[in-house]
Formats: sequence, structure tokens, C-alpha cells
Amino acid sequence: MKPFLPTLLFSALVFSGATYSASMDSDTVMVGGAAMYPSKNIVENAVNSKDHTTLVAAVKDAGLVPTLEGKGPFTVFAPTNAAFAKLPQGTVDSLLKPESKQKLTSVLTYHVVAGKRDMKALEKKIKAGGGKAELKTVNGASLRVMANGPHNIQLKDAQGNVANITTYDVNQSNGVIDVIDTVLMP
Repeated sequence: MKPFLPTLLFSALVFSGATYSASMDSDTVMVGGAAMYPSKNIVENAVNSKDHTTLVAAVKDAGLVPTLEGKGPFTVFAPTNAAFAKLPQGTVDSLLKPESKQKLTSVLTYHVVAGKRDMKALEKKIKAGGGKAELKTVNGASLRVMANGPHNIQLKDAQGNVANITTYDVNQSNGVIDVIDTVLMP
């Protein structure tokens, strides 16, 4: 009967793992080591991503938490910590100063588009535009979206910087997040 016990324990572990996997929504995506649940809003998910601590701090400093917790829907192009680290030295510290709140808000809202634009919607817009399209951001400026091969979308900002979408369609209760590798500047 002793050989039966390890088999029973193994079966229990496998079953509990399967139950955990089944309990995660099929649209749940892992970002920054954390599950991003479609039932939570943009802020509730973003605060758990280890890859977005700079973005979350900036959103808090700019006072944008209530907006991004709002009904939406929003599409957020979310730069990673590594994307912020690529900015010239001192840029992030300068943006986080109280006297730079307006500029910080402008930069952050340049990463947000009203409406839910998942990968299929972006690809459709790009195709209709002959390989590129313009998106109006929440800060009022335009952002260029373009294809760079099949299932690879890039964003080009007003200054010519290009960001790749590295993780698509992180669904939220109030929109969608696409993770990007470069901070966009209006």
C-alpha cells in the first residue's frame, strides 16, 4: 500500500495544478511575472507587473490613476522599465519632479488611445491605410502605427522614435494594454 501513497500525492498535485490553470481566465496573459486578469482594470493589473514599476510610479505622480481606473475603454501602450532606462540620463527624474507634472502627463497620455484597439483592430487599420495608420492619442497628438512584417506592429512618435509592441492584447476590464519597448514622445 505504500507505493500507492506517492501516486495519490502526485495525482493530487497534478489535479490542483490543473484546477489552478483552469481557474485562470483563458485571456489571462503574464506580464512582468504577474497574471494580468481581464476582470481587473488597467491600474489593478499594472501595479503587479515587475516590468512596469516606473510607468506605475509615473502614472501615480501625474494623478492619472483615477482616469485609468475609469470605465474607458482605453488602449494603453505600456513602456517597460527597460524602455524608460533607454531615455537620456536624468529624463525620468526630471519628469517626476512636481514642476514637470504637466509634461509628464503629456508624455503618459501620449501612450493612451480612446477605445479598445487589439492587434486585429490595429492590423485592420494599418491595412486600410496601405501599411500605416494614425491614431489620435488622449493628449491630442497623433501616433503612427505601422506593420513591420506579419504580426509585428510598430509605433512611431512625433520625434521619430520607433517602439515595437512586444506583448499584444493584454485584456483589461476597461480596455487593453500592449507592452512596448520604447517610451514615445509627443
